[in-house]
Amino acid sequence: MEITGNYVDIFNREIFPAKVTVKDGRIDTVERIEARCESFILPGFIDAHIHIESSMLPPSEFSRLAACHGTVATVSDPHEIANVLGIPGVEYMLNNSEKTPFKFYFGASPCVPATPFETSGAVLGPDEVETLLKMPQIKYLSEVMNFPGVVNDDPDMLAKIAKAKALNKRIDGHAPGLRGDDLTKYIHAGIETDHEAFTYEEGREKVQKGMKILIREGSAARNFEALAPLIAEYPEMLMFCSDDRHPNDLAREHIDGHVRRAVAKGYDLFDVLRIASANPVEHYGLEVGMLRVGDPADFIVVEDLKEFKVLQTVIDGKTIAKGKKPMIDSVCVETPNRFHTSVKKTEDFFLERCAHTEIIHAIDHSLITEEEIMDFSSGKAGDVLKITVVNRYENATPAVAYVHGFGLKKGAIASSVAHDSHNIIAVGCSDALIAKAVNTIIEKRGGICAVTEEETEVLDLPIAGLMSDRDGFEVAERYAKLDKRVKEEFCSPLSAPFMTLSFMALLVIPELKLSDKGLFDGRSFHFIDNCRID
Repeated sequence: MEITGNYVDIFNREIFPAKVTVKDGRIDTVERIEARCESFILPGFIDAHIHIESSMLPPSEFSRLAACHGTVATVSDPHEIANVLGIPGVEYMLNNSEKTPFKFYFGASPCVPATPFETSGAVLGPDEVETLLKMPQIKYLSEVMNFPGVVNDDPDMLAKIAKAKALNKRIDGHAPGLRGDDLTKYIHAGIETDHEAFTYEEGREKVQKGMKILIREGSAARNFEALAPLIAEYPEMLMFCSDDRHPNDLAREHIDGHVRRAVAKGYDLFDVLRIASANPVEHYGLEVGMLRVGDPADFIVVEDLKEFKVLQTVIDGKTIAKGKKPMIDSVCVETPNRFHTSVKKTEDFFLERCAHTEIIHAIDHSLITEEEIMDFSSGKAGDVLKITVVNRYENATPAVAYVHGFGLKKGAIASSVAHDSHNIIAVGCSDALIAKAVNTIIEKRGGICAVTEEETEVLDLPIAGLMSDRDGFEVAERYAKLDKRVKEEFCSPLSAPFMTLSFMALLVIPELKLSDKGLFDGRSFHFIDNCRID
């Protein structure tokens, strides 16, 4: 293979017309030429932290969409499927990823479940984590979400970190809002990265204490604007990630979106491209080429260095995407799953209103929620709806609370994507509609749905209740249709209502969340009553 274009050398910080020759899947020569070239050749992009499951696609199908945006590799935490299926779930991701030339690098998830305050489908203790870490495909210890456990010397959490250190594996962090001495202790435990910083001040403190910051811009949590100033100050300490990206967003853009925005803000081109490619390669030791002679031939050809419209994506010397068309075929996938609960009744979702009721306040573009107190006796409920989490692994009484921010004027929505244990979560305008939405997910054994009294619209997710077995572009289209309906017909003001819903059960992100066991305070790490007694 020979490619001619403007060669972007991110290490020597220069651009020149060149002919790049590929032999046996590696860069053989880079020859300067005297010619005018329109396109640009540069290293492929890397998502430094993502849960592939959030795309609702298995790795083989995810790769078809991501490659169209110039992504050649991901650092992937299989935390979601591990919570449902345990080690067999991680093995499923590894086996499926091998059916595509795309370069997936997986971690061993240390927080399955994320907390002891929820019901998951599996538990990964220190021995199970060690089993995963010893697999050659596992590159690192995934995000250590139980940061209170680290700070308070939890022996189980520290044992998992010790396993990773003994095997010389990198250790990822997850510490939203952690500052001061607690942050110092968390870092000294061996944790090296964080993708949860949501203010410039927090990100800067973490960098100054030696932690690498992953600038996240996903479908729900979007921290790019807050953290972008770090690019000018600490480019060597940064990476780009999406964390969670729904299929319609993945069809639209991926890490190319981070690059476009950073360059448009005037940050140095070479710094931005290194953040998008070389930094994760060097930190995690990825076998991804950086367009140097002898490297694996992993690169992209783009139309310009402003919009970064991808013309061609190459991995190991093979073209895997041309423009918006993937050159990778879909593959047949298996559909392992775990659902062991029966249909629910309307009365299962009854919750008495009291004078001072704790309310979850969902915030758009954020995983953080706020605590509110609602006085229902005033008769001014406003945008307050019921939210429920239903145990999908065994029959149990649903947990029910109130939530503000979803703004539904009709109907109900539900999902079996509910971080991190992936029980069924739903919000709606009446108990009957909530029951209908929940039962739709139970009957389908996984999916997302929007229901009214007359209609039911559902996107099936038969792979662990998290991922579809359909063509990725079809899934993106069907998801976009559901998303649009909830925003337009149901009147939700949220930019990503299903993604926001999925994080209402994530207990490790403050302030208030709901697990299948009850309303939970993520600041003090304990359950609270719906009714507040002053």
